[in-house]
Amino acid sequence: MRSFDADPAQVGTGPLGQRAHRRHFAHSERLERRLYALRPGVWCLVGNGLSNQTFIEGPGGLIAIDTGESEEEMGTALAEVRAHTSAPLAAVLYSHFHYIGGTTAALDDAGRADLPILGHERIPLNLARTSGEIGPAYSRGLIHQFGLRLPPEGPDALVNEGLGLHFRNPEHAPFTPGYAPPTEFFRGGERLNLAGLTVEVHHAPSDADDSVTFWFPELSTCVQNLVWPTLFNIFAIRGEAYRDPEVLLEGIDHILSLGAEHLVGTHGPPISGAAGIAARVTRYRDSIQFLWDQTVRGLNRGLTADALAHEVRLPAVCDDDYLTSEFYGVAEHHVRQIAAGLRGWFDGEPGKLFVLPPAERAQRLVEGFGGAGVVRAQAEAARGSGDLRWALELASWLAGRPGAEADDRTLLAGVLRALAQGTSAANIRNWCLTRALELEGALDLSRLTEHRLRPAQLAARPPRETFHLMRVMIDPVRAEGIDHHVRFDFPDAAPAGLHVRNGVSVATDGAGAGASVAVTWVDLIKALCGQTRLSELEASGAARLSGDAALTRRALAAFDLPGLGR
Repeated sequence: MRSFDADPAQVGTGPLGQRAHRRHFAHSERLERRLYALRPGVWCLVGNGLSNQTFIEGPGGLIAIDTGESEEEMGTALAEVRAHTSAPLAAVLYSHFHYIGGTTAALDDAGRADLPILGHERIPLNLARTSGEIGPAYSRGLIHQFGLRLPPEGPDALVNEGLGLHFRNPEHAPFTPGYAPPTEFFRGGERLNLAGLTVEVHHAPSDADDSVTFWFPELSTCVQNLVWPTLFNIFAIRGEAYRDPEVLLEGIDHILSLGAEHLVGTHGPPISGAAGIAARVTRYRDSIQFLWDQTVRGLNRGLTADALAHEVRLPAVCDDDYLTSEFYGVAEHHVRQIAAGLRGWFDGEPGKLFVLPPAERAQRLVEGFGGAGVVRAQAEAARGSGDLRWALELASWLAGRPGAEADDRTLLAGVLRALAQGTSAANIRNWCLTRALELEGALDLSRLTEHRLRPAQLAARPPRETFHLMRVMIDPVRAEGIDHHVRFDFPDAAPAGLHVRNGVSVATDGAGAGASVAVTWVDLIKALCGQTRLSELEASGAARLSGDAALTRRALAAFDLPGLGR
């Protein structure tokens, strides 16, 4: 199993002119749109979006599991299942927080606003996290990993997402948000009765720590988010928290213990037949254990993460089943993530202990190799011979040094495109192509390198929560030497405070502050979102500063928010 294949014979052309590895194209067939009827009363719609929508009918009605990414996606799923049952919706279950954006369509179908919606207690926390402090990085990562800005046709066009055909199915535009929060929360371990069926809930962290497995014992049906239609993604190239394989194995072993006749996933085609499920899921869980065991074995032998990434290879038998093949991420990246998750970023390689700034290192390497012309020639030769790893490193030096030329960025883009076409892994193809388009100037994601607060986002939370979010927007250089506590008095919201000190910002309730700002929360939201400036609010009398006003203005100008004075 390899991360990419430099053999041009393995590269094919798709119906939209895409250029990609033949195995990557073949994987699309497994993800094609189809409503599977596993047994009477159990349906799973694959290919409607990145995730599946599953419906289970009991004596008391229909249970919907996961609602996709938009009202349109869930509405389409409901329309399909309504061709087979008219049972009223009795409940909605969330397997985890990723695919819960179409629930309002379920409420419309049910004709009731009090439809029970059940999900793990961490769902609200995870939704807030991804739209809060790490919002720009999270959004940028999604665009790269899922190829959201790839062209609609041509060599760089999307083929599939590994877990599904589309992150956002174009048929579902304009992708109306339809999330509805759970009306009831669970932690795992509950035994519920829904629509006249027993539902056992097992907490099973996967690519999210709020993932659960649902077991319907009367139907011998398991619905889960652990067994994917590809090698499990221990490392997400978009950037995510560590997905501990030891925790994953516990959840998969629980699935195996059920002896299910039907296994339904959040992604990919369902599997029926207890014997086949046992054999295939056992191999799947063993592939994850293999990566963990052999990484730890190598660490104990003194190998670095770089060495382990090349040494640890899954057995060839894993290529015989799509469940254990590299159609999403790649094994060598998972190995690196396991090493970092267990021991941190430093793996004992002396050269990584105190590295030079990236641009300076690139410049020194280029000069040490004999100059840009020599490095460029070697990079071109490596790319031409299929030595893409070496070509990638050389081209990265050229493009990463100060004053890099357009030709250097074009060279790196070409190497990335060759890597993209030679991999069966959707994440790698999408990431490489998106980065290549950025290097060529065809795509600009610079707006996702800073927080862009939205009025609706801030209006939905109290001021103190917003001030807490602002702690990741302070410039320590502009904040140097400032120790200033400001209280904001809002006639339309609870008071809150900001204490800028020691290069950080701390949200407070405003008690004991030495200065204050009187302003409406509505007006301050406009300043935070760049629709006006605090200075303009002062000039119009809409904001009044008390105490050391000059120091207040200086403290607020330390934030990466132009409306506050920068």
